[in-house]
Amino acid sequence: MITAIICAAGRGVRAGFAENKVLRERNGMPVLCCSLSAFSQVKEIGEILVVCRKEDEARVLPLLSPYPHARTVVGGNLRTESVYHALNEAKGEIVLVHDAARPFITKKIISDCIASVMEYGSGVCALPATDTTVLTENGFIVSAPDRKNVFTVQTPQGFYKDKLLAAYEKVFEEEREAEFTDESGIYAHYIAPPRLFEGDRRNKKLTFAEDFMPAERVGFGVDTHAFGREQDFITLAGVKIPSRSGLVAHSDGDVLCHALTDALLSAAGLRDIGYYFPDTDETYKDADSMKLLQEALRLVKERGFCPKNASVAVLAETPRLSPYIEEMKQNLANALSLPPSAIGIAAGTNEKLGYVGEGKGITVYATVLLKD
Repeated sequence: MITAIICAAGRGVRAGFAENKVLRERNGMPVLCCSLSAFSQVKEIGEILVVCRKEDEARVLPLLSPYPHARTVVGGNLRTESVYHALNEAKGEIVLVHDAARPFITKKIISDCIASVMEYGSGVCALPATDTTVLTENGFIVSAPDRKNVFTVQTPQGFYKDKLLAAYEKVFEEEREAEFTDESGIYAHYIAPPRLFEGDRRNKKLTFAEDFMPAERVGFGVDTHAFGREQDFITLAGVKIPSRSGLVAHSDGDVLCHALTDALLSAAGLRDIGYYFPDTDETYKDADSMKLLQEALRLVKERGFCPKNASVAVLAETPRLSPYIEEMKQNLANALSLPPSAIGIAAGTNEKLGYVGEGKGITVYATVLLKD
């Protein structure tokens, strides 16, 4: 059996809160519940121990009710004390220690941690450093380690329980419990160098008050294309729809994808579609706009965001779009890695008014909700 130890005994001092930060809600859910949910979905996890302060236990216990394998352990004043208490309670042969303040933990990260422990005896979630790191004395730089050898450590951190517990016993025997900030340091000092596995940049720790701000962003996009291309179809969301003529464009003229792409980019604080895919570049001549949408999504994910839902309104007097809506929704759902239920497409005419009503062109409005 594997035991997950979730450290939730902090006070949130750096966040400036009057309560434990992991009991606060972020996007409508207590931060602690995000980790509980993630670990409960991994079948190898047979026990979840939530380490909390005695004064927080009354608030933590109701949050555990959906998770039959979860229970509380009263922590100490230091992280070292809290984890030590949990190790003495743990029943699993392998233990994974995780910060409750890292609510973006994924099933893949947990599975990778377990796999690393089974193959190497340890598994520490970490990322290669992207910034230059330096060592200082009295405010002056004295050396700069080679960045290729520098990693930032996250959680979970996994070990065989007997070895980690033996290391913790030595920490307390030597009264060094205040010297270590995590399990990897203790394991490295008393047992062996722990094995790293690559984590995820989204697996960040909520530390300061601004980290608890709403993590959703809305983007809006609009695009218009005129009829006049010599072809007998138009393309919307990658679906070819019979039409008296096509839409004039440098690419394939998928006006729906163009509006949605702009919505994605603007929600992430990026430039518009013309900046990344200019119509002056022959690379994008007759380009598949669904592929451009996916490239825009890649740029958005690099900023740490992903779509939560999308809503599109198409104004077109002709052709009739209703027979193609479901296929369009499915294409967008596949492109954005969302269920079709998270995609909304409405199609309407302009009541014979203006260029749309006169059948001269199509306009599409799109909104996207991103989450981090």
